[in-house]
Amino acid sequence: MNKPRHPLDRSFRIARSPVRSSALGPGYSVANSNTRILGPHAPAQGGAALASALPANLGLNSDRLRTQMVRRLREQGITDDRVLAAMQTVPRHDFVDQGLASRAYEDAALPIGYGQTISQPWVVAYMLAVMCEGRDPQRVLEIGAGCGYQAAVLAQFVPEVYAVERIRGLYDQARLNLSQGRSRGRVRLSFGDGMQGLEHRAPFDGIVVAAAGVKIPEVLLHQLAIGARLIAPEGSTHQRLILFERTGPSSWHRVELEDVRFVPLRPGTQT
Repeated sequence: MNKPRHPLDRSFRIARSPVRSSALGPGYSVANSNTRILGPHAPAQGGAALASALPANLGLNSDRLRTQMVRRLREQGITDDRVLAAMQTVPRHDFVDQGLASRAYEDAALPIGYGQTISQPWVVAYMLAVMCEGRDPQRVLEIGAGCGYQAAVLAQFVPEVYAVERIRGLYDQARLNLSQGRSRGRVRLSFGDGMQGLEHRAPFDGIVVAAAGVKIPEVLLHQLAIGARLIAPEGSTHQRLILFERTGPSSWHRVELEDVRFVPLRPGTQT
């Protein structure tokens, strides 16, 4: 019997070419981590064309560029108005290195240091839209805060956002980023082992994990409220986004979604 498809579980194409090792870990590179995997015949995402048309003065034109990014996301199937409005509001170029600011609105992951990346805009929008579909989450946990961008997007429509980052340098970077502009005071950021979640703040109405483990930590599933959802990449060489919905005190429903490639989910902290 064929497994029923989730409403947001659309078809995918698997990249066939081998990927070399890098400082991000086996099979990872800045170009292909925290992003969706598409085959060689996939339609263009619009990043290259946008990059070639970027104006020199990004600050004066970032609103227009974000509008173009959001329009592209809608064309790619993202329909949650809360997510799209939040991504229109949050200036992505403020969360990347100044030398990469002109590429901030490409549909691509970008390096943020420490072997990590800021996720592709489509990945951010898709994960949040799936997690929030048909729900009005009041308390959400993010594992792997990175530079703080995804937490800032969440904070535009979720009253309580908690985020955990295990790398001290990125934690400091995210704390600075989240202390400024429209994100100021909206995210409760912690330095710690994200694989343990935040038991003292549970239960959560949603959990989003921005790094891939071979298995999704069971402790995180137990920190979901009943009826809430967790979305995370799972796998090593071959990764796929997985959606868990808690259906009871000891039951969860699992759905496999898009093929992706994320940086590895690691235990402990790094100073």
